[in-house]
Amino acid sequence: MADFGTVGYGMGGGFADGAPGIPGKGSRKAPPGVFEEARLSFNRRAMSWYGIIAFLLLWQLAPYAGITDRDFIPPLSVVAAEALRLAVGGELFLHIASSCQRVLIGLFLAVLVAIPAAVLLAGFFPRVTRFLSPLLALLGNINPFALFPLFILLFGVGEGAKLAIIFWSSLFPILNFAIHGVQAVDPTYIKAARGMGADRPRIFWKVVIPGALPSIFTGFKMGATTAFLFLIAAEMLAANSGLGYLVHNASLNYFIPRIYVGVLGIAILGMGFTVLIDKAEKLVLGHKEEAKAG
Repeated sequence: MADFGTVGYGMGGGFADGAPGIPGKGSRKAPPGVFEEARLSFNRRAMSWYGIIAFLLLWQLAPYAGITDRDFIPPLSVVAAEALRLAVGGELFLHIASSCQRVLIGLFLAVLVAIPAAVLLAGFFPRVTRFLSPLLALLGNINPFALFPLFILLFGVGEGAKLAIIFWSSLFPILNFAIHGVQAVDPTYIKAARGMGADRPRIFWKVVIPGALPSIFTGFKMGATTAFLFLIAAEMLAANSGLGYLVHNASLNYFIPRIYVGVLGIAILGMGFTVLIDKAEKLVLGHKEEAKAG
């Protein structure tokens, strides 16, 4: 709401020349404060990048200053040159495509299992959910690294074991957040829909699922983050492509710059996936935020 105490009026009922933030009749200049607001807005957007820029500068300068050993921490320019060489030859894009494919398949399988399971447990069988909650918490706290031998025994050393690791690591964050989202739906909405004659499937599609979407998206982001954390380990299991394989092969051959190329590639891919999920969340849930603001 406008603050009427700061607005100056002229004799004729119009705005007087020189009123704060409002140009006079003969003024051709932008209202005072516009450029300052633009500068502050730019600074707010750039603030999150300042730390990254400082880190990259330190990475580049520290080896030359003798702060770090160039044999173990090469300058950023050396790592960038190696990344460019791999990109020109097409090898880097092959590894990125393989890693993205594994993460996407693993996340898709996790979502395919977690969302229906959460709806069934929290929506149809709440008592079973309370009974299974300690078991789900226990399984979710098992480190996938400890299950590597089991995955190899069950799926061999091919793609199955890698996908199983990514699937397991991302399943429980998505499942637990989805269960919480279904349980947190306001019962008043469910009663209202039931009073209007909606059957159970329609209630879940029109009321429960939309109400649980914020928690589902949060779990999806957590699952994607965890999947990228275990991607390197998954691709070290007899893989011949992928950023994890690139890191592992470079470490065996003591090619240090290539190790950093693989690590940075996984970090950038993880950030990219998080940004895409955030964009999708805003696109899907934007109408809710607008409704609240209204």
